Amino acid sequence: MSTIGLEKPRSLPAEISYASVGKKVLMAVTGLVAFAYVLGHMLGNLQIFAGRERLNDYAEFLHSLGWLLWVIRVFLFAFFVIHVWKGIQLKLENWASRPQRYVKNNTVQASLSSRTMIWTGLAVLSFVVYHILHFTVRITNPQYQKMVDDLGRPDVYSMVITGYQNNLIAVVYIIAVGLVCYHLTHGIASMFQTVGLNNPRFQPVLDKIAWTLAVLIFLGFISIPLGVMFGILQLPGGGL
Repeated sequence: MSTIGLEKPRSLPAEISYASVGKKVLMAVTGLVAFAYVLGHMLGNLQIFAGRERLNDYAEFLHSLGWLLWVIRVFLFAFFVIHVWKGIQLKLENWASRPQRYVKNNTVQASLSSRTMIWTGLAVLSFVVYHILHFTVRITNPQYQKMVDDLGRPDVYSMVITGYQNNLIAVVYIIAVGLVCYHLTHGIASMFQTVGLNNPRFQPVLDKIAWTLAVLIFLGFISIPLGVMFGILQLPGGGL
């Protein structure tokens, strides 16, 4: 008798495990794109320390891309949303595969960053939305629309400094960047694991690489609001 089409049904945990593989790969891909963006965004922002003209030149180059820039922005934001959504699905599936709570919650081997990925991911997504409204479309601070430099270009340099002169915004930004980087400490290692580099011998090295990159990115990003708060970065002419 032919057994074609009579594949034995998988159990609920097996079905979840099978479906989760694709979600984990998708999370790894979107996470890699997001990580590349975060790194590039930090390097671009750090040009503020080279002066007003350098940062505004960089901003002018980005805006010269026109519609392509918005395609890239939509593409990146979609990746962020997909990454967070798939993370939520994986978490819910993980809970569903263990309907009964353990008598003792055995999470000794799971790091805090891995257990809080869903919450840090949602927090990061919320911040990304605010960050876009603040500096990109400038809805939260419409006065930025009137800021231009001596060449008549949008004065991104002054926008950034004016924004971080508000200590509340600066502190929220630092906390948000901290959450991004804390998310990365587990996310970077997970990307390697997804492609099969999860040998126990490599894990300590991957964890160190993840933490090192996350700390460097954190220091790079927060150097800007801290530079404003401590007067290292000032408006043209020292204005307030």
